[in-house]
Formats: sequence, structure tokens, C-alpha cells
Amino acid sequence: MLKNVYASQLNALQSTRSAKARTSGLLNAKVAAACAVSCPVTVTTLIHQLAESLGNAVDAKDPYTLAHSEEVAVVTQTLALSMGLPPASADLIHVAGHLHDLGKIGVPDVVLRKPGKLAPDECLLIKAHPGIGADILRPLDCLRDSGIMEMVLHHHERFDGQGYPHGLRGQSIPLGARIITLADSLSAMLQARPYRPPLEFDEAASEIERCSGSQFDPEVVQAFMGNKDKVRTLVHLYRTAMA
Repeated sequence: MLKNVYASQLNALQSTRSAKARTSGLLNAKVAAACAVSCPVTVTTLIHQLAESLGNAVDAKDPYTLAHSEEVAVVTQTLALSMGLPPASADLIHVAGHLHDLGKIGVPDVVLRKPGKLAPDECLLIKAHPGIGADILRPLDCLRDSGIMEMVLHHHERFDGQGYPHGLRGQSIPLGARIITLADSLSAMLQARPYRPPLEFDEAASEIERCSGSQFDPEVVQAFMGNKDKVRTLVHLYRTAMA
């Protein structure tokens, strides 16, 4: 019975994605027009504020991942700059970091908050979230054409090609997505879960180094290890501020 419920939910998510894309285009146009009149801020600032707000909304669905999206955004920007990317490119990756889990809005809370191991059907629901997030962002030209949508879509790909949703390998994965993958994993390991306590920073760093070339891009790992103390301090200051 439960299996049929989850299968129905997955089918419903997939069948409504195209409908959402059609209707959200008009809504986004109306919001943009309203903001252009009432908001005395630049478009770039508005996009960042929107991304931060949406990330907070996603994090609020799960008490175990509170402020996760903000932390991922901060770490991704730091890594991008340390790899020599221009500030404008690092800013785009920062925005994608805020939005990387946006698709979890479409995943049932009972699955997101389940304390134990997920059943196969529940795993499929979780694995649908990158595609759902990309579909939500697709009608926004600036997020689609800047590559942010692609970063969100591919942030669960693995460097060895064993990730999802498309099994991309190596350099075929957008660089921003490869950076978000590491920052996302770091933040997750540092947070408590119902089934395990949080890892210490050095434990998480060792795990990231161990998975270089398999889960993670070796160049991104090298940038992380070369700036490990900076990232450690950044995470500590951020978590202290959020406490």
C-alpha cells in the first residue's frame, strides 16, 4: 500500500512539472514587473535575495538541515574564488548554492524527515529533486541562461559518472555543480542526522579527500584542502552567528 502511495506521488510530481513550467512563466513576468516598479535594488541584488529566501524556505521543511543552503552558498563562493574564477562567476555559483535543493519543495515531508533508511521508492522521490528544481527555475531567463539552472540540475552528479540524474562524468559536469557537490557534502557531514551525530570538520575533510576522483572533482578537492583552514573558520563563524 505504502509503495503504491509513493509511486503515485512520484508520478504526480513528474506529470505536473510541465504544467508548472507553463504557468510559472506568466507569474514570473508579473513578479518581475512589480519588482521593477517597487524595489529600489539592482536586478542582481534582487536575484540573490530571492535565491536566499527560497533556500531558507527549503531548509525550513527539515529541521535537520536548517540554514544548509546558506552554508553551501557561502562555501561554494569561497571555493570558486580560490580556484581563480572571476567574482561574477563566483557570484553565480553562490546563487546556485542557495537554490541547489529547491526541488525538495516537491518532495513529501514524510520522506525528507524520515529518521531511518529510505525505501527504494522513497529514494526515487529524493532523486527527483534536482530535476524539479531545474524545472522551477527554467522559466526565469536569467537563471537559465547564466548556467544556474544547470548547476542545480547536476549538483548530485559524481565525477566518476555514478551520480544522478544523468550520470554525467568528469568535465562534462558543469564546474559550478562540481563545486556545489563538495560544499553540499561538507555541510551535510557537519550536520547532525537522526541516525548519526555530526562529523568533526577534520573527519569530513578526510572523507572528502578520500573521495577525490570518485565523488568529487580532484581540482575542487585540491582547492578545498588548500583552503581548509579558511573554510573551517568560515563555517565556524557562520554557525556561531546562526546559533
